[in-house]
Amino acid sequence: MKKIALLLTLCCTLIACKKNDVEFTYSPEEPRAGQQVVFSNQSSSGEEWEWTFGDGSSSTLKSPTHTFRNPGQYTVTLKVDKKKSWSVSKQVKVYDTIPSFTCADSVFVIFKDYTFKAQVYNPYNYPISYKWTLNDVEVSSESSLTTYFSQPSNKVEIGLSVVLNNVTTNVLKVLAVEDRPTNSLLLRADESDYRQRIFGNRAEIAKKDASATPLLDVAQDTAQTYNGKEFTLADLSAIFDGIEGFHIAYRKIYYRANGLWVATIDGADPVQIDTAACSAMTLDTYDNRIYWANAEGVWYMPFIGSDNNKFVTVPTQLNNMKNVTKLAADNEPR
Repeated sequence: MKKIALLLTLCCTLIACKKNDVEFTYSPEEPRAGQQVVFSNQSSSGEEWEWTFGDGSSSTLKSPTHTFRNPGQYTVTLKVDKKKSWSVSKQVKVYDTIPSFTCADSVFVIFKDYTFKAQVYNPYNYPISYKWTLNDVEVSSESSLTTYFSQPSNKVEIGLSVVLNNVTTNVLKVLAVEDRPTNSLLLRADESDYRQRIFGNRAEIAKKDASATPLLDVAQDTAQTYNGKEFTLADLSAIFDGIEGFHIAYRKIYYRANGLWVATIDGADPVQIDTAACSAMTLDTYDNRIYWANAEGVWYMPFIGSDNNKFVTVPTQLNNMKNVTKLAADNEPR
């Protein structure tokens, strides 16, 4: 009898401790006020269900449907077998039936991509058209707009005009766009010093900046210590014919000599990057890029990584500044 009682106790304990993974999904993911929402119970077990939808309504069905009458954010909770520990809650955002638009971000900074999506309830598939404006300038006719902002501002106006079944709705939202620090390229041109901040593959317009002077006054590309060894133009002129300046990084040497070249540090496999006369050059180890200036402006491309110094990425023009005589990378975010 004792063994039977012990076995019964153990079985009851196992049943009581059985884990129930309580979960649910809902569709559509972006419901509208007045639209039926289907809640799908994904719980691993259970016999009784208790749903509350955050608007005063409830259900005891396993997988109910519900219609939210007003837009807003609702806390939907599923409780299984009346056990408090067997429950899960999710925030369900219900959108207005009036056309609007949303963005996943709430804080905006310069030179970062943002996507704005139109929110239009159109269950009968009426003809629809979109017109997006940025500060009153039309920029897109798609259902979403991806853009970035090049200047900080307390007032950036994003507008959307939706024509649905010949009815026009205009939505306007005002955003604040913040500045953000990043690394810079410093330039000297026509005896003036400039700073051009770099944001990935974008950059702001170069601006005069007196604080650029100390870095630009450092000896440019005529001498460098690399892995404890000093390299000078005099040392390298016997290896690289016509060399005028150089920089070394990751066992590659980039040098100016009737254009711009790259070679391995011992002079092997020289490859010409640019045939135009190169007036200045610098390496940026923050973004792993080489910058150089010719008569058309300033250019850049990634460091060369191949063993034979061949490259696939083509040079990209950064600006069209003339008469650039010095370049320097400032990797301290400003």
